[in-house]
Amino acid sequence: MKTTFALIASLMLALMTTQQAMAQNVVNITEGTFEPTPIAIPDFSGDTPEAVARGADIAEVIRSDLANSGLFRTIDEAAFIEKDLAIDMLPRFGDWKVLNTEALIVGKTIVNPDGRMATQFRIYDVFNGRQLFSTQYTIEVVDGWRRLAHIIADDIYTNLTADGRYFDSRIVFITETGNRSRRTKRLTIMDQDGANPEFLTDGAIEVESPRFDPSSQTIIYNAIVPDRNNPLIPRRRVYLFDIETGQQEVIGNYGFSNFAARFSPDGRFVAMSLAQNGNTDIFLLNLNRRGETTRLTTDPSIDTSPSYSPDGERIVFTSDRGGSEQLYVTRTDGSAMDCPTGGRDKVCRITFGEGRYSTPVWSPRGDLIAYTRQVGGEFEIGVIKPDGSGERALARDYHAEGPTWSPNGRVIAFFKEPRGGWPSLWSVDLTGRNERRIRTPDNASDPAWSPLLSKEK
Repeated sequence: MKTTFALIASLMLALMTTQQAMAQNVVNITEGTFEPTPIAIPDFSGDTPEAVARGADIAEVIRSDLANSGLFRTIDEAAFIEKDLAIDMLPRFGDWKVLNTEALIVGKTIVNPDGRMATQFRIYDVFNGRQLFSTQYTIEVVDGWRRLAHIIADDIYTNLTADGRYFDSRIVFITETGNRSRRTKRLTIMDQDGANPEFLTDGAIEVESPRFDPSSQTIIYNAIVPDRNNPLIPRRRVYLFDIETGQQEVIGNYGFSNFAARFSPDGRFVAMSLAQNGNTDIFLLNLNRRGETTRLTTDPSIDTSPSYSPDGERIVFTSDRGGSEQLYVTRTDGSAMDCPTGGRDKVCRITFGEGRYSTPVWSPRGDLIAYTRQVGGEFEIGVIKPDGSGERALARDYHAEGPTWSPNGRVIAFFKEPRGGWPSLWSVDLTGRNERRIRTPDNASDPAWSPLLSKEK
């Protein structure tokens, strides 16, 4: 764990130059018919063999990030007409127009004797024959090249689309090994593209439901541990884990009466479901005043899986108060609100479909709620607007659940488990057409996507 955190701490970014002359986005993303934008990303040049090798590595990660987004089609290098591109010379735009290239990326990497590395790149709009963006980054250690590549990919992505960044982020998930009767479950973290996997726990205790604080690199998770007074009776303990420092602390011992918790947008509160006196309701835990909880729902039904809206004013959760498990919305202050179906109430139902809805999670954009739905013998990952309109499925399988949003709210990660098989991580974008498996070193479930590691520009 130390290596990963030291790398992140030492990745010092210095913005040297910035030039942007872009009136409109090159890529226009819609939910209708969409063809990926052809983009050319030659290997970045360099003055030394080490710089050339690093430039090639950086370009390959950028190509992979952009291609995996589903919005771009990278042009095969074998088709290039202009081979020797220089960072300080305009490309021959005509040679790239022949290949139907819409955007061209030209970069150069310099490795200094003191170990620092500088990378400069330019984005060109080929059809208009102009530069859109140029910048240079310097990092303190050459080993930080992979994360630098993700940051550059984010620069390209945001300059060519209307979307925000998401490549410079990580995913925490549960690695599952062993056999079916006794699985070992360990918290694991990796880059969003599956690189640099690293165990956060040793498997001595069973872990569940990791969730990121939207405002930091802290997670909350459950662990199944023996009761001190009776080792034969397991209890569910709730932990806070600061991934940057490696520090952990217990914030609650709840027996088996609590379920997956989620942070408020500012990280000051945690919403969770607790069973008290035979009834399961949604509670808010104040992390600044440990032990202080506020009961949010009081229905005799089972209320679970709360998730905050990005403004922190509402919570979506699952309840069977209507007879089957459906999604409901309530205000965090407990006040009444206008319901989409009419009237005013403290709790409003937003789904009315067949089957059972679960694990809702609000998009960082605030415009959609992702959910798991089980109907018949199939699961689906879908999205719905907070007012209950626009419901649609994005992915279906024998067993698929646990959606988590990318930082820009355009991609959802989740896990699948085939009949008789082991779980694996997948992602799908909002069009539902770009479904991809996320590589992991072993079987994997229950993903949680981190906020951006770097701040928005």
